[in-house]
Amino acid sequence: MKKIEAIIKPFKLDEVKDALHEIGLQGLTVIEAKGFGRQKGHTELYRGAEYVVDFLPKVKIEVICGDEMLDRAVEAIQAAARTGRIGDGKIFVSEIQEVIRIRTGERGEDAV
Repeated sequence: MKKIEAIIKPFKLDEVKDALHEIGLQGLTVIEAKGFGRQKGHTELYRGAEYVVDFLPKVKIEVICGDEMLDRAVEAIQAAARTGRIGDGKIFVSEIQEVIRIRTGERGEDAV
């Protein structure tokens, strides 16, 4: 099993969620986050004073899937989240050793 973590722009969340649903992935976790990469934030003018906004609003999505679904899931996220502009985000993939559903005790892919 694999864990996919994607950091995306907040306004792309619904598109990514729909894209994952279309390929058959059901569960996902969404975390509101702030951060920056190469874009390094920006400056804003507020009441005549300039402020540096280092941390931009982002959304972190976490999805667990079977190895056979990995490529389709990554492609779906990438296609749905892409705007073509700096700050589109990143996708991280890591190995999951075990999943246990608390309510039933199911283990492995059955618990996902």
